[in-house]
Amino acid sequence: MAADFALYGYFRSSAAFRARIALNLKGIVPELRFVHLLKDGGQQHTAEYKALNPQGLIPALVHDGHTITQSLAIIEYLDEIVPEPPLLPKDAYGRARAREIAYAVACDIHPVNNLRVAQYLKRQGMTDDDGVVAWQRHWISIGFDAIETMLARSVDTGKFCHGDLPTIADICLIPQVANARRAKLEIGTWPTIAAIEAHAFTYPAFEAAKPQNQPDAE
Repeated sequence: MAADFALYGYFRSSAAFRARIALNLKGIVPELRFVHLLKDGGQQHTAEYKALNPQGLIPALVHDGHTITQSLAIIEYLDEIVPEPPLLPKDAYGRARAREIAYAVACDIHPVNNLRVAQYLKRQGMTDDDGVVAWQRHWISIGFDAIETMLARSVDTGKFCHGDLPTIADICLIPQVANARRAKLEIGTWPTIAAIEAHAFTYPAFEAAKPQNQPDAE
């Protein structure tokens, strides 16, 4: 698909990682615009970027004169304008289940572990770098324990979180696994999650979206 999309992101951001996976699965090649979250005090805080996204967060997707922020909104927008391949199951229960797994990551694990939370903890003197990692490991582990149970006990779990095709659930889970690896967690502790991650990276859409494969990777 022609590059009439622009994606603002940062290679290490797991939310931007989600958007990249979704774009890749849809066969969309966007113009990439990089927002470094650490340089210059964080380029997401500039007046120019906040004019685009008042939250000062990434990713942001620009398409057809509109700016869409929040990775889950971006994923569902892409699914509506480019229906194939679908990123949500066709049945109501399947859609709910895929979303509950996605939300378990995006609403419960990720928000307490992202960069601005880590920066706040250190700025307030609550902890140091080692303490931030311990904080991240704690919340990721609690979240992954629950998601592993959700996946392992369900007959609807296949090679991916729901069945044998990638959905919004996998698009959220795989970047969070990358965060867990950065926090030095042993992913084999959660065998179903580990198996889904291994299978996901047999798909070029997931492999190409990895942080280390981005033009702005350091």
